Amino acid sequence: MTGEVTRVLHSIELGDPNAADALLPLVYEDLRRLAAHRMAVGAVGHTLQPTALVHEAWLRLVGDENHGPYQGRAHFFAAAAEAMRHPLINRARRRLAIRHGGGQERLDIDEVEIPAPVGDEELLAVHDALERLEVVDPAK
Repeated sequence: MTGEVTRVLHSIELGDPNAADALLPLVYEDLRRLAAHRMAVGAVGHTLQPTALVHEAWLRLVGDENHGPYQGRAHFFAAAAEAMRHPLINRARRRLAIRHGGGQERLDIDEVEIPAPVGDEELLAVHDALERLEVVDPAK
């Protein structure tokens, strides 16, 4: 299969319009493993799936007319790894942008203590008043 990948890459370089369609089935599983690895060693908390990362990289690799000629399988997979890095970096930059929270830590609302706007003495006085009201008029 390695020779087949190199042959198809050469066909792409020569301008064969069907070569990219022939290449994808040959390299898809390897690209998916590469994407899963890139995401596993990267930052946590991203929502992008390996399949989506493969598709974004694929568009950069063969969908863009500016892609360079690949000197074989190793060069193609090095370019694929680079193409996968860009969407991950862009997502990380977007998450750290000020308008998206700027790197602030997310907290579970159930674990956050919200201070009362009044002091303890005032809070107890309100509580006592409500209890007295309940004795006088339970409906209120």
